[in-house]
Amino acid sequence: QVQLVESGGGFLQAGGSLRLSCTASGRTFSNYAMGWFRQAPGKGREFVAAVNWSGQISLYADSVKGRFTISRDNAKNTVYLQMNSLKPEETAVYSCAVGILSRNTFDYTYWGQGTQVTVSS
Repeated sequence: QVQLVESGGGFLQAGGSLRLSCTASGRTFSNYAMGWFRQAPGKGREFVAAVNWSGQISLYADSVKGRFTISRDNAKNTVYLQMNSLKPEETAVYSCAVGILSRNTFDYTYWGQGTQVTVSS
């Protein structure tokens, strides 16, 4: 059974940093892209960042460029999201996904349950 488990969420002040992790189990995803999405209360799921299978190509939402960094460790079946200078409007449930390198949710097949990130002003 495929499972993606996120960790690293929490509560922090605006301007702070967090590092999210997502570990996959059940199969190897080293040939697939991995991405991060977020969903704020009352809003749709929003693309944040994605990285290709080798870690050499990454995509970012314009709103996070220069502040967030996505990386992966295929030996650990894990993808990371380093988030710096967080803003209150980035409060959301952050979920990881596995699929094709894309900004679109429908290009991702497997999804984690998400981890809550709350940024206070």
